[in-house]
Amino acid sequence: MAPQYAPSLRSRLPLLAFLLETIFLLLFVIFVKIEQHEQFGRESASKLFISSYAEFQDVHVMIFMGFGFLATFLVRYGFSGSGFNVLLAAMAIQWAVLINGFLLPQQHHRREIHINMKSVIEAELCAASALVAMGAVHGKANPVQLLLMALVEVTGFVVTQWILRALFNADPVYSIMLLHVFGALFGVMVSWVLHREGIKPEHEKEKTDSKTGLFAMFGTLFLWMFWPSFNSALVRDYRWDRGLKLTVIYGTYLSLAVSVVMAMSVSMLTSSKGKMNMVHVQSSALSGGVAIGVAMTAVHAPWIAMTIGFCAALLSALGYRYMKNHMLFAFECHDTCGVLSVHAIPGILGWFAHLFLRLASNESTIAVQFAVYHICVLLVTACMSLVMGTATGLFLKWSIWRPQQDRKCFDDQAFWEFPNLVVQK
Repeated sequence: MAPQYAPSLRSRLPLLAFLLETIFLLLFVIFVKIEQHEQFGRESASKLFISSYAEFQDVHVMIFMGFGFLATFLVRYGFSGSGFNVLLAAMAIQWAVLINGFLLPQQHHRREIHINMKSVIEAELCAASALVAMGAVHGKANPVQLLLMALVEVTGFVVTQWILRALFNADPVYSIMLLHVFGALFGVMVSWVLHREGIKPEHEKEKTDSKTGLFAMFGTLFLWMFWPSFNSALVRDYRWDRGLKLTVIYGTYLSLAVSVVMAMSVSMLTSSKGKMNMVHVQSSALSGGVAIGVAMTAVHAPWIAMTIGFCAALLSALGYRYMKNHMLFAFECHDTCGVLSVHAIPGILGWFAHLFLRLASNESTIAVQFAVYHICVLLVTACMSLVMGTATGLFLKWSIWRPQQDRKCFDDQAFWEFPNLVVQK
């Protein structure tokens, strides 16, 4: 007979957390310093700092409140959805600060890691990639597995950025915005390796209701409101393009606005009852921000941004409606949050838009060179995410991590105390 209770993680999670935090603490003592600027007394530098801090706060709200609330859409997985989001994000940000400093150091800080607003924002964007990956295994992995998965994912993402910048001289802003593609493909591969027969075709606890749907909608609204800051946080105005930052902000907003309308329309159009599905709207409404984030440095006209949002929401809503079930039956890959439709497909669409817009503005010889470079960037990103996701899934499949039983998936009672419930032993 199968055990009645989920395996206890008392000997796994606290030990792993203490060990990791001890290692991080020692590394911070040895390598990490706070960057000091004597010029902060000047008015211009002070304004720049205030602007950067405002952008940091916007991204911070997205990571912890946006993704946190969005993860509460399942009826019996609200505690775990929001709680594990905080755990993973907090740990991933610390690791991202370190590994970014080791692999992608600033030119004048080769032996030390100096923390500033830019480095913290980059760390939070890396954590966002890990949270995207977590969406694919949402409800099917315990916190120990999720913690290890987040650390490997951040490592793989930063290594991919290092390869792109070292071999292809990729723009840092462009390479980091591929986080959606990397995180989604990484998470899908982990989910494919960790596939459980007990959740096929649909787990009895993988359900939503009006309360959890409302909380998840709060998360969508937080993400939707602050996504322009998410895309523009690392963008700086250059001498040859002084309005680039504002262009990115305006383009992201317009793309998001169109994607909301399209998400609701397609959801109703594809429903057998002619009604909107809240889960589809919550996810596909953000697809415009994902797509424009990859293409943003090449988009200089409002209608182009709106077209990208239109196409992204169309593909995302259709993918969420039809692709999730087909992937489960055809490939035995269960994508809980539909990250393939919400992040990977819009991200690849943004990549295509960026490619076509650059080709249209370049001469034939330069265009061919750019196309080869652009294709190599996507191939490296996709290959790294697929390979590392598969390896991570095999690593997390070990019984030493004590995964919960199939019937304990999507269930808070496997990990959280409920004093109001009387358990008969």
